[in-house]
Formats: sequence, structure tokens, C-alpha cells
Amino acid sequence: MDERPEPAGASLDRRAELSEFLRTRRARLKPQDVGLPDFGRHRRVPGLRREELAQLAGVSVAYYTRLEQGNGRNVSAEVLDAIARALRLTDAEHAHLTHLAKPKHKKKQTARSPQARPALRQLLDAMDAVPAYLIGRRSEILAWNRLAAALFGDWGELPAAERNWARLTFLRPDYRDLFVDWEQKAIDIVCVLRMEAGCYPDDPRLSALVGELSVKSEDFRRLWATHDVKEKNHGVKHMRHPLVGELSLHFEGFRLSDGSDQTLVTYHAEPGSASAEALRLLASWGVDATRAGSQTPSV
Repeated sequence: MDERPEPAGASLDRRAELSEFLRTRRARLKPQDVGLPDFGRHRRVPGLRREELAQLAGVSVAYYTRLEQGNGRNVSAEVLDAIARALRLTDAEHAHLTHLAKPKHKKKQTARSPQARPALRQLLDAMDAVPAYLIGRRSEILAWNRLAAALFGDWGELPAAERNWARLTFLRPDYRDLFVDWEQKAIDIVCVLRMEAGCYPDDPRLSALVGELSVKSEDFRRLWATHDVKEKNHGVKHMRHPLVGELSLHFEGFRLSDGSDQTLVTYHAEPGSASAEALRLLASWGVDATRAGSQTPSV
């Protein structure tokens, strides 16, 4: 029987998120990782004890215990920095901890769906040599160009609510075939959603997405329970296209600076590579490639 999924609600429980994040980060550290003696079989926890973490951070055990129980009220930036160092947090994890413990006032969330500016749509259309698309902070696919449709399938044939990378990745089995390393793609999506949930714990649309995926996907529940966060704005994706076979494409994510929380994502191949030739073929086939590519994965 599957574990009980995290229920969908109006917002995520920030205190519970803070508690679980600290607990999971502490559990992954061994005493020898931080220069402490390991008493082996006498230990009853998988990672550091609370008192050991408090000692490393230079705070009292009672203070750290309150924080790990989700009470981040009045915690100082200096204490958070010390705990982040003790836990060996990455920059992304440090930022996530700060958002959970000391949330900033966010602008009121509206029910209106995010939109791509007309100029950005024109830019995407002009980028005819590289697949490119625009996504929102909840992984919504807001706009894309013709080559992106040829590579990923024609998202225009989907209802607007289903144009979402998280839903496509976890709820459509055909996208497991598209990505050679589907597990890594899934991890990347969950880590980004965790980051956004820390920044916007009161976003009902984001909470609804997490709730839906928690109910419908065992893989999502498994990855969400790790509380891992990271920012991945560039890298390489290996794909298996139904028309041109396997491709290795570099991707770059460019966060817009207009306050929209939108990101422009582009893909390109190494010049002269087989993947570059495959993209050229997809571009030359145009609409025919888009329609054929939409059959597997089917969209």
C-alpha cells in the first residue's frame, strides 16, 4: 500500500516545511563528516543529533530544537547562516532555509493565469534555430516556438491546464520515453517546485499542483518527501525523439528581471554534432515534424 499522500490545501504549512527540511538535512550528515566522534552502534539517529548540530552552529540545544519544530519567529540571519554552515547547505538550500524561517511579504496572489508578453512571443518566433519556451514559477508552459513543438510535441493541442512540465513529466507515461534519464528530469522539477513553495507558501495554485501530483503520482510523492532543493539553470538533456532518435542538447534558463517569475529556456546542440543535424532536420520539416512528433510522445 502506498504511503498517505500529502493533501492538497489552500497553502503549504510553512512551519511543517521548515521542520522537515531541517530534519532531513541533519539526517544526511554523519559525525565524521563534520569532525565529530562516531560512537557507532550507540547512535539511535541516522545522522547528527540535535545537540551535535546545535554545538556546531554555536546555539543552545533548546533554541535549535524550537527552530526544528518549525518555530522560526525572531531567528536572526546570523543564526541561520551558522546553521546553514553546520549543515553544509548549498547556496540554494541556504536561500530555501531563509525563506522558510523568515518569509518576506509577498504580493497578493491572484487567480489570473500568468501570461507571456507579446514581445517575448515575438522573440520566441524569431529564434527559429533553437527550441525555446517560456515557463512560469509553477512550471507552466506559457509560450513556445515551432522548433520546441517539433522537439517536445505540440503543446497547443493540450488544454491550457495541462501545459505544465510537472504534470507532463509525472502524469504522462509517454514523456518517460522522451527523456533518456527521466529520473533526473523528475528530480530537477521537484527541486525547483520546492524552492518556489518556500518563496510562495501561500500560493493556492502552487499548493493545488503539489496536492494533485501527490495524489496521482507515487514517484512525485517519493521525490517530494526528500525536501531537496536546487537551482539548475543550465546543463545537458539526453532525449529520444520518435523521428530523429537520440539527441544531446545543452539547455540554458534565463530568469526574467521584470518581476514576473518567468524563465526563458533554450536548447542547443554542439556545432557539427549528430544532434545539431537532428535539430536542423526537425526545423526543415516544420509543421510535419511537429505533427509527427506529437504522436510519440502524444500530446
